[in-house]
Amino acid sequence: MNIVSTSVALLLAAASAEGENRKSSNATEVKMTETAQIKNHPYVGMWVTGDGHVRQELLPNGRYDEARGNRKSAYQGRYEVKGNHIDYWDDTGFTADGEFVDDVLYHGGMIFYREK
Repeated sequence: MNIVSTSVALLLAAASAEGENRKSSNATEVKMTETAQIKNHPYVGMWVTGDGHVRQELLPNGRYDEARGNRKSAYQGRYEVKGNHIDYWDDTGFTADGEFVDDVLYHGGMIFYREK
């Protein structure tokens, strides 16, 4: 009876460890996929309103930095692009979104053009 209990305990421990390794591997794969999506979307770069007053840089690491007039880094935060839609999470807690249409960004009632 003692040998059977020990064998069962060893089998359960091995199965548990294998399950944890699988979870860790899956988490790594998801994180790598998310990182690849951030770097591979076509909208990374500087976006500027027609009058040049607002400048928003979408960085390849999923962060953005927005300048307004003479105020550099007026807003900073993270963003996510899914298809042509962008969601923003400002570091202060403000959220916003926008849409890319024909290489133009519509966001917050403003129209941004890609800086060439």
